[in-house]
Amino acid sequence: MHLYGTQSVDEHGQLTIGGTSAVTLAKTYGTPLFVYDTALIKERARAFVQTFERAGVQAQVAYASKAFSSIAMYQLAADEGLSLDVVSGGELFTAIRAGYPVERIHFHGNNKSDEELIFALDSAIGCIVVDNFHEIEQLKRLTKYKKVNINILLRVTPGIEAHTHDYITTGQADSKFGFDLHNGQADQAFQSVKDDSYISLLGMHCHIGSQIFDTAAFSLAAKKLIVKMLDWKTKSGFICSVLNLGGGFGIRYTEEDKPLKPEIYVEDMIKSIQLEIGQENYPMPEIWIEPGRSLVGDAGITLYKIGSQKEVPGLTNYLAVDGGMSDNIRPALYQAKYDAAVANKMNFDSTTTYTVAGKCCESGDKLIEKISLPKVEAGDTLAIFCTGAYGYSMASNYNRLPRPAVIFVEQGQHRIVIKRETYEDLVRLDCSLQGENMGMQS
Repeated sequence: MHLYGTQSVDEHGQLTIGGTSAVTLAKTYGTPLFVYDTALIKERARAFVQTFERAGVQAQVAYASKAFSSIAMYQLAADEGLSLDVVSGGELFTAIRAGYPVERIHFHGNNKSDEELIFALDSAIGCIVVDNFHEIEQLKRLTKYKKVNINILLRVTPGIEAHTHDYITTGQADSKFGFDLHNGQADQAFQSVKDDSYISLLGMHCHIGSQIFDTAAFSLAAKKLIVKMLDWKTKSGFICSVLNLGGGFGIRYTEEDKPLKPEIYVEDMIKSIQLEIGQENYPMPEIWIEPGRSLVGDAGITLYKIGSQKEVPGLTNYLAVDGGMSDNIRPALYQAKYDAAVANKMNFDSTTTYTVAGKCCESGDKLIEKISLPKVEAGDTLAIFCTGAYGYSMASNYNRLPRPAVIFVEQGQHRIVIKRETYEDLVRLDCSLQGENMGMQS
């Protein structure tokens, strides 16, 4: 079992996170509970940022906030000097409420509404990543009507299939995202915006997938985009000032995963870009990247209370926890794998193989298949590691389960950053058929 960041085992044989016992956190805040090791988030953020700084390369490291969005998380990212990638009006609203510097906000998404784009324009955000021709026409109409300028990147699909799960590969040609780099769509989009009075084209963006464990795919993507940049310079005299290679930097969920350090991804990216443009005497663009999972993924741990058990003789020992697919849909959606430990029995021998099941009314609600753990009892605290990305952000109220609380932990200090939902929260937006304002015709 691999421990991450500030995780350790104390003299009582209990898992500690940020200098605090996980068992104590579970008792203090209840379970399920998302715990974030903020020292690890800061360490990862600084590794990306400082590698660019040491190389003397202009860059923006934008937190891809779909991995985990909250006011506190946005404030932490802002304090670390990160830019911010948002993909909806809700994420943008949260960023504005958090006081995020608007000039460092980038708005993504393949189906932005007029209302969302107006919100972005009125907020004077730093950049909109344009995904399709419909959005180009929206922006032309809205910026002309409001007489406001906006910086944009064109999202392109470079046709690269990174070594990743089919469900989370977004850079190949057959994708719902972006303008195809090879069938003329990217050129058509470029021609449509390059001379617009209110739209300022900065350059191109791509995202080739997730959980990428080598640098070759990023280098190939950079090469493909630079070929197109050179083509635009030759034909139109246009210079791209920004090259955004997206995110997708892998993390370790289990011992099978072999991620690289942030520094290695960045250093190889810089070398690849410098090599390609150096041969053509092209000005060095500002490099943008978008780490999300790699900042928060293995900094997050979910704590559960173990409840019932069921033995299927000769097949499986089930242990059930007080959460499940409602707070971590990834095992059911992606067949994602996780590691876990019994937080109050870290020094016990692992003698029993279990399947960790959730409490949702679905036979597929299994968080981990066949993991070796110490013999467990009801009331034990189970810690599932590396749940910081796409756990809370994809959580639901299926079966009317309240979403868990979220806390930040660092140097023995811990604080709640998202309150646990209550049953009252679950019905707050419901409308009764009893009463005067039924909205029905007789």
